[in-house]
Amino acid sequence: MKPLKRPVRRGLLVAHVAVSVSWLGLTVGLLTLGITAFATGDPATAEAATRAMKIFGDWLVIPVALLALVSGLVVALGTPWGLARHRWVWAKFWLTLITTGLSVFSLRPGIDAAAAEKAVDINLVIAPSVATATYLFITAMSILKPWGLTRRGRRLRFSASSAKSVDARSPRQTA
Repeated sequence: MKPLKRPVRRGLLVAHVAVSVSWLGLTVGLLTLGITAFATGDPATAEAATRAMKIFGDWLVIPVALLALVSGLVVALGTPWGLARHRWVWAKFWLTLITTGLSVFSLRPGIDAAAAEKAVDINLVIAPSVATATYLFITAMSILKPWGLTRRGRRLRFSASSAKSVDARSPRQTA
């Protein structure tokens, strides 16, 4: 993919961060509602919490998860960070892909089942807890940029540096 121009790259990065933070906030909201539904002794409160979780799950979880995944891919592929050059970017991609799949195929159906049966179990607390911890870990990776280059990233860096050193030693001008 061709590198993105600076204004486009910055706009996409802002959009990606905003969507990703929204996904984290949505999950914290689901966790709060799940704890409320599970811990309350009032059946009306539990039902209201699971109905609210269903609204979040039906209208927000999938679009926000997919937007975070797609915007992250575009930002990674359109910048020098690349998708498979740095281990932290590669790990973020796989964790986002896995959590998107789990949101679609596990979290949402679990919320729908709890709302339909009007039965609350601990899974309404565990799933958003794991998701929240994962998104916090992904956020920390974005800020700290741990680990190093992947094998592909080292190979690309080595080939770029060796090409520069050859050009630097060359007596004639290169294009």
